[in-house]
Amino acid sequence: MSLRRETLSRPEEISAVAREIRKHVIRMTGEAGSGHPGGSLSAADILSVLYFNEMRIRPDDPHWPERDRFVLSKGHAAPALYAALAEAGYFPREDLAGLRQLGSHLQGHPDMRGTPGVEMSTGSLGQGFSASCGMAISAKIDGADWRVYVMLGDGELEEGQVWEAAMTAAHRKLDNLTAFVDWNGLQIDGPIAEVKSINRIGERFAAFGWHVIEIDGHDIRAIMGALSEARATRGMPTVIVAKTVKGKGVSFMENQVGWHGTAPKPEQVEAALAELNASAKVGEA
Repeated sequence: MSLRRETLSRPEEISAVAREIRKHVIRMTGEAGSGHPGGSLSAADILSVLYFNEMRIRPDDPHWPERDRFVLSKGHAAPALYAALAEAGYFPREDLAGLRQLGSHLQGHPDMRGTPGVEMSTGSLGQGFSASCGMAISAKIDGADWRVYVMLGDGELEEGQVWEAAMTAAHRKLDNLTAFVDWNGLQIDGPIAEVKSINRIGERFAAFGWHVIEIDGHDIRAIMGALSEARATRGMPTVIVAKTVKGKGVSFMENQVGWHGTAPKPEQVEAALAELNASAKVGEA
C-alpha cells in the first residue's frame, strides 16, 4: 500500500507541487466567486512539504490509526488544504471545482465530517490550535508515535485561546506537536502591525516554553530542515515561525490586503495562471 500518491525528496519537485496548489487555489476561488486566495497562496509551500515529504499518511486510508495529523487552524485558507489533499490523492482533483457549492464536500471552511483527510473542522480562529493540543495529548496517553502538525495565521495569534493552548502544550511537554505560524503580516482588516501588533512572535512562544525556529516560509529546504529539527526536539513543543508573502506567486496579489477574501475575476484568473505557468518554465530552465 502506498503511503501517498507520491513521496518527494527533492526541493524542486516539492516546489512544483506548491505551484500546482497555487493554480488550484486560483481556479477554485475564481469558479466559486468567493473564498480566501491570499492566505491560501502564502501557505502553499508549507503544505507541500508536509503532505509530500514530512507526514506519515495513507490517502487511500484516511482514518489509518498510525497517521500523522494536520489541523488547519486558519480555516479560511481551506482552498490550499483542499488542493494539497487532492494532489496527495485523498480525492479526485476534479472535486476541487465544487468549492463552496451546494452539496459539495468542499465547503468554505474545513469540515471533518465530509472531506477525506480533514482532521478537524475549523473556522473559529484559535480553536484548531486547541484541538491539535488535545490530539497530541491523546497520542501521549496512548503511547502512540504519530505526530500532530497545525498551522495558524499571524492574525489568529490575536485570539486569547491561542495562548491558553500554547501554555497547555508547554506544560504537557508536547514534543509530538509542531505548530507553523504563517506570518504574512496581513489580516482581513489591514496590516497586523496597525490592527493589533503581534511582533516578536518567536519571543512570545519562547516565553511560554516552546522551542522556536524562524524561517523563510517559501524556502523548501528551510521548511524541511525546520521540521527535522522539530522531530529531534525533546520535552517541549516546537513552533516554526514562517515569514511568508500573502498572495505569494501572483504578482498583483502579493502583499495586497484586499486579496484576503476576494475571489479573482475571470480575466484575473487567466493572468494569474499565466504567471504561475511562466514561473514553472523559469524553474525548469
